[in-house]
Order: sequence, then C-alpha cells, then structure tokens
Amino acid sequence: MNVLLLGSGGREHALAWKLRESKLLNNLFIAPGNAGTATIGKNIEMSVTDFEGIKEFSLNNNIDMIVVGPEDPLVEGIFDYFRDDEDICHIAVIGPSMKGAKLEGSKDFAKEFMIRHKIPTAKYLTVTLENYDEGNQFLDSLSAPYVLKADGLAAGKGVLITENINEAKSILYEMLNGKFGAASKKVVIEEYLSGIECSVFVLTDGKSYKILPVAKDYKRVGEGDTGLNTGGMGAVSPVPFADEEFMQKVEKQVIIPTIDGIEEDNIRYKGFIFVGLMNVGGEPKVIEYNVRMGDPETEVVIPRIKSDLLFLFCQVAIQKLGSTDIEIDPRYATTVMMVSGGYPGSYEKGKTITGLDKVTDSIVFHAGTTIKNNNNVVTSGGRVLSVTSLGDTIQEALATSYKNIEKIDFEKKYYRKDIGLDLL
Repeated sequence: MNVLLLGSGGREHALAWKLRESKLLNNLFIAPGNAGTATIGKNIEMSVTDFEGIKEFSLNNNIDMIVVGPEDPLVEGIFDYFRDDEDICHIAVIGPSMKGAKLEGSKDFAKEFMIRHKIPTAKYLTVTLENYDEGNQFLDSLSAPYVLKADGLAAGKGVLITENINEAKSILYEMLNGKFGAASKKVVIEEYLSGIECSVFVLTDGKSYKILPVAKDYKRVGEGDTGLNTGGMGAVSPVPFADEEFMQKVEKQVIIPTIDGIEEDNIRYKGFIFVGLMNVGGEPKVIEYNVRMGDPETEVVIPRIKSDLLFLFCQVAIQKLGSTDIEIDPRYATTVMMVSGGYPGSYEKGKTITGLDKVTDSIVFHAGTTIKNNNNVVTSGGRVLSVTSLGDTIQEALATSYKNIEKIDFEKKYYRKDIGLDLL
C-alpha cells in the first residue's frame, strides 16, 4: 500500500514510525513532515489543508490511504472532499467526516452531543452577544474558578480559567468581541471540575471500537505544573489511577454512549477519538473530545501498540475493526519534550541539534525540526524533540529518557525534569 500521512509534528513522526513497521506498506509520504519523518518516508512540501494539491498528489502517486494527523483538515472536511469526488473516493481517509470533526471544532456541538447521549460532563451554558446578560448570570451561579472556552478552534489558546468573577465577566466580553476572532463568537462557560486529568484514546470505524492505551500529559511549561500552558511537555502511559474499575466506568458511561451516539446521529466516523477526562472522586467526566490523537500522548501510546497499525487502519476503512484483536505492550512508556528556550513565548529557530546518533534504548520523535546547512538537523519550532522510552516501571522508563536527553544538545534547550513524578 502507498500511504500519505498529513502533518509535521511529533504525533506524525510517531505514526510514521509505526506505519513503517507494517508488512502492508510500500511507499510512505508525509506532508509536510519534519527531519525525523524524512528518515523513514518521503517528505512532501504541501499544506495539510490544500485539498486540491492532496488530490493531485494522491492520483499521481497511487495513494491507497490518507492518514490525517492534525485537526484542521478534518474540521475543514477532507473526509467528505475525498468521499464525494468520484476520482478519489476509492482512497481511504483515516479521520472523521466534517460533521464528526465538529466534536472538536465546536465546543457547543460537543456539549450538546454529550447531553443528548447522557455522557457525564460539567454543566455549561453557551453564550453569544445576544444572551450576554444570561452568561453573566450563569457565571454568578458558579463557584470559582471560572472556565471559559472559545467555541471554535483557537490554536490551543481558547480556554481561559480565572478565580475572579469580575475578571471572568471581562474575559467573556473580550472573547465575544473578537479576542479569538470567529472562534469566540460563541463562548462555552463551564463549571470547574476538580480531579485528576487523563486522556483516553479510541480507534473506531463508526460502529465498533478498540480502546488504546490511556495516557497523562503535562501541559505547563514549569516544574510542579507551574507557568504558562504549552502544547505538552511530556506524557506517561499507562496511568496508575486509571485502573480497571475506573476504565470499566469510562467504557460504560463514556465510550459506548459516544460510539452509539455517532451511529444514532448518522455521523460517518473512521478514525481516532481522544476523550479528555477528569477523574472526579473515581467518576469519569468528559472535559472535551478531540478527533485525532494528542501530542505528546501519541509518542507514548503508539509505541505500546504491538499490532500492525496499518492493518488496523485497513479494518477501520472497511468497518471490520470489531473482528480484529489489538495487542498492547504491558510496559510503561514515558516521553519528555525538549523545547526551544523561551517557549511558549518567543524563541529562536535554526539551532543545530547534536547527539542524536548517541541515543540508545530510547526513540527520539521529531516535532519542530528541519534539515538545513550541510544536512544538519536544526530546530524549527517551540517543541523540538520528544524522547520516548519503555520500562517495567515509570522510574525505569523515565531514567532512560533523561539519560538520553543529556546526550542531545542544542542552544538554549529546555525540558521539565519532573515528568511522571506525581504518579509515583
């Protein structure tokens, strides 16, 4: 099979690394990819939302399957674009339809879906300028802290939390008046849930599903979960508090109603569902849906899947996933993200990376890297490299990741030294 993978981050490098293992794979193309994906497939200079360009490339290179990494092409309707064009409708697309992608693309749509299908979540109100006063009254009815979410995609910056009621009302006004452009024309106000967060990943063909390894990621830039939010500074899988009893509740109360809801609502869905969960006193509550794998969680989830990922995707495409077994490595996986100095604020690019050839017993997934200056690998983003290791314990896996991080160097490199320590 010839496969085109869309995306350029650590998530896509991890997916590419796993797809490369498959006996079913002939050619692997990654658009646009990074310095890491270039070593296991062919990078193609192409935007993930250039549907016409993707169509032309797919026809010229006999592509059999498109695997969509990031959310933007899904929300913009790449699944429907291929399905509705007779020239390319034979090409399988791993990802939901545009309607399914609204589970991530619209917080309001996702909340309505959860309420309709009786999936446990925080109470909420969707606010526009028309019912702004009602929004303020709803804020008054809640206890601090106050959670405000832009309805649409806002590049990971659309969720604001404050302890101060007056600040919450001021933020609501700013959001509705264009703080995040069109993404915050609607704002979802939610009650704050107190508990421990985890990420549950599901692969579905729209009828049946397989639960993938659970992970926990670390969003704050500073140790002890301090400082600004980032795209993710590290992740661990499995998660000790997501034990068998808790996961049975998750499956019964969240996953089964979600898959049944997708079918009932006539949503075409062939891909990943990422359920952001809060464990509130042993009970699962859904914070959000994403319609693709998370990053950096992919970098610990994918290495724990022993089964052939491309075969699983083929089963998804023909809606035969239910009759397929999936084998999971019981060991722990940890990943630690190496980032550019200054991230998530302003940072410099183009720093030469050394020591990658000295790494042993870890997998280095590239995120913000490119190849320049005499074939040197250089930094090209805030999150640069994700160093993943497996071990019989969290401590063992972390020790291997940190040992190898010491071998890798680039100017102003930064990483958190406390990933996973809260789970020990």
